[in-house]
Amino acid sequence: MSTGPGAHSAPAPATHDSSAAHDSPATTGTTPATADPAQAADPAQATPATPPATAGTPAAAPGTSPATAETSPSTAGTTPVAAGTSPRTPRSTSMFSSLKVRNYRLFFMGQVVSNTGTWMQRIAQDWLVLSLTGSSAAVGITTALQFLPMLLFGLYGGVLVDRLPKRPTLLVTQTAMALTGLALAFLTLSGHVQVWHVYVAAFAVGLATVVDNPARQSFVSEMVGPGQLQNAVSLNSANFQSARLVGPAVAGLLITGVGTGWAFLLNGLSFVAPIAGLLLMRARELHVVQRTPRGKGQLREGLRYVAGRPDLIWPIVLVGFIGTFGFNFPVWLSAYADDTFHAGAGAYSLFNTLMALGSLAGALLAARRGTARLRVLIAAAVAFGALEVVAAVAPSLWLFALLMVPIGIAGLTVNVTANTSVQMATDPAMRGRVMALFMMVFMGGSPLGAPLVGWVTDAYGPRIGFALGGLVSMAAATTIGLVLARLGGLRVSLGWHRGAPRVRFVPRARTEEQLATV
Repeated sequence: MSTGPGAHSAPAPATHDSSAAHDSPATTGTTPATADPAQAADPAQATPATPPATAGTPAAAPGTSPATAETSPSTAGTTPVAAGTSPRTPRSTSMFSSLKVRNYRLFFMGQVVSNTGTWMQRIAQDWLVLSLTGSSAAVGITTALQFLPMLLFGLYGGVLVDRLPKRPTLLVTQTAMALTGLALAFLTLSGHVQVWHVYVAAFAVGLATVVDNPARQSFVSEMVGPGQLQNAVSLNSANFQSARLVGPAVAGLLITGVGTGWAFLLNGLSFVAPIAGLLLMRARELHVVQRTPRGKGQLREGLRYVAGRPDLIWPIVLVGFIGTFGFNFPVWLSAYADDTFHAGAGAYSLFNTLMALGSLAGALLAARRGTARLRVLIAAAVAFGALEVVAAVAPSLWLFALLMVPIGIAGLTVNVTANTSVQMATDPAMRGRVMALFMMVFMGGSPLGAPLVGWVTDAYGPRIGFALGGLVSMAAATTIGLVLARLGGLRVSLGWHRGAPRVRFVPRARTEEQLATV
């Protein structure tokens, strides 16, 4: 199941499945905890999606319709969560606990197959474009076209996802992406492929992803419930990254052995697995959230909701910068393999495989964490940018390749921590729109960043392009970390601990004498 860019048309909403009536949908007037700036900067926890009923207010009964367009989930009167409130989610959990859920297990196994095919196609697509044109900028244009629909239509995709049943929607989007892969395979294997064909295919996959991405993100919570959400999100990332270990290696063998067309063909066929998994799921076991009825102003409502929540808006801004400038690996790695080290497709495959190994390790570590801390997000983003700068000046192929492992760990930690913290802090009735905005910012920045980075890479070399992406990511993370600290009434404390320098955020109200005793 592709986790890549952009998306599409979806079926009309189905009627509510009464078999899921035992699940409590989002209730009218029930709002998530409004972000307290102190909480937003604590980064000690993520806001729970739905707070407990306040004293004297009865809990809403199951079956109550979700918040409508006229009811803003960020209305006044919501009790803020004070900084320092202990998170409800346990700090650690079993690494594979969400796989005990049958529906999620089917979903997970389908992704194992499809994600492998997706990575094969990504590698083959980038290498095919580079072979046809000899230009890193052309690779950047391909990446941009794949993410452009998310930038243009991502928010509308989120509105659709909040209205539509998730499982039938995913059946449509997955089928569309399978047909795109098969069409590109036919053109390549028949010898008629041209670079514009690849551009069209990339844009078509992007269109399908506009709906597919927020639908899949939202569907995870319906499969496992809130208690297993972080574990399931982390395992999804681990699944994708483990496929990234296999996919590039297989793609490298296919490209050098029989050509890129076979990679496209196998990717198209791989979608049979997730489609079968969706069809085999038991609807009565889903934690169904009642869909948002059609209404005016729902897109603006979603934007207002996010704008009023510092614990949502700042992680989204951060992943926007990193997605736009720091995640242009198709441009950089192909240029390093071809131009800097003159090592060909095998080195490109190796770079991607080692980065996937690091990403897999990062995902498994995230699966054991019980909370999504914003301080972890900021630290991982700073480390990610710094590692890119170091890799940019690596003098040898093997040193550059080894640095892909920690870059993968840091990048995956940024992705999972931001994704989970945003999902857990969002009202279920708003989740489709919020996750669409998250994915639009994270993935939709590539149409802006990839051509720019490709041009810099062509004009000044891969090392300058890679270093620029790392510097922008590091600067964005540092700035947003300081903003969150200021909103939370914190300040930076520099000191020594056991003979080593230590940087901490501490409350401004604490005196120097108090700090000296810590």
